[in-house]
Amino acid sequence: MSPRFTGKATSEFDFREVIYEKKGWVATVTINRPHVYNSYSTLTLQELTTAFRDASWDDSVAVVVLTGAGEKAFCSGGDVKEYAEDYTKKPRDYWKWMGVFTECHDILRNIGKPTIARINGMVVGGGNEFNMACDLAIMVEDASIQQVGTMVGSVAAGGATQWLPIIVGDRRAREMLFLSEPVPAQKCLEWGLVNQVVPRAQLDEAVATMADKLVHKFPECLRYTKQQTNFWKDLAWSSTVGHAKEWLALHFASVEPYEGMNAFVEKRPKDYIGLRTKAAEGGSSEFLYGPYTHTCPSCGAKGIPEAFKFCGVCGTELKRG
Repeated sequence: MSPRFTGKATSEFDFREVIYEKKGWVATVTINRPHVYNSYSTLTLQELTTAFRDASWDDSVAVVVLTGAGEKAFCSGGDVKEYAEDYTKKPRDYWKWMGVFTECHDILRNIGKPTIARINGMVVGGGNEFNMACDLAIMVEDASIQQVGTMVGSVAAGGATQWLPIIVGDRRAREMLFLSEPVPAQKCLEWGLVNQVVPRAQLDEAVATMADKLVHKFPECLRYTKQQTNFWKDLAWSSTVGHAKEWLALHFASVEPYEGMNAFVEKRPKDYIGLRTKAAEGGSSEFLYGPYTHTCPSCGAKGIPEAFKFCGVCGTELKRG
């Protein structure tokens, strides 16, 4: 066998935000950022991708388990602080980030082995996209799943808008995506978001039992069964994720992510009604200080926001039209 397509010892990986373990036919990949509820940074996604690729190539791995460190969170989605600091200032960099995110999901979904989401705590936003990217899921009874895009100024087009209707049905998906309310574990089970709900003390045993059942199946048959059952998710994903990448990159230059994500970081209420009021009164709810309509009569600077009273270049007072 070519050494290029064999797995490595986990000690060979110098991960900072992921814990990677392999034992008894099972690879366990743990998002290790409990201080931020296991939200993922760009580095986390890159390390997850590396771990998933290694698990895919390692013939001593039959099952992959994805989980989060600690007991509070499985994954709370993307790091909103990173979004606010980097991508509302340079939206083009969100386009690059989305490429890292997409690669990570593509590797996980096409890993060629059954995957189990070990849901040890809250699942929020992109955390649910990782849950849905896995084949199976076991959840502790005191956890919940929540989509929060409409609360923070984003759109859950990295899997949730595509996969939730397939998994839970159209009306339930719209309820989760539009209202952004947490769905408790028992309802997640009823809706098909997870396969089992167990007491916290039984989580590891339940995951080990399910993994052992998968180990005792033919690997090639499992791989092709996975490929076939991925069809609808692959179709929805491939048809839309490129558009999502482009639109979200542009959207991060607008006021909604600026307000939503900075409010989250600053721990203050989001001004939903303020944006709606601007639009209702005929103003711009897309730009922080209105569209770029003014030209300075003194220095000739163009593209000055509509709400500005003075030129930001020379300080001249601007006449209102």
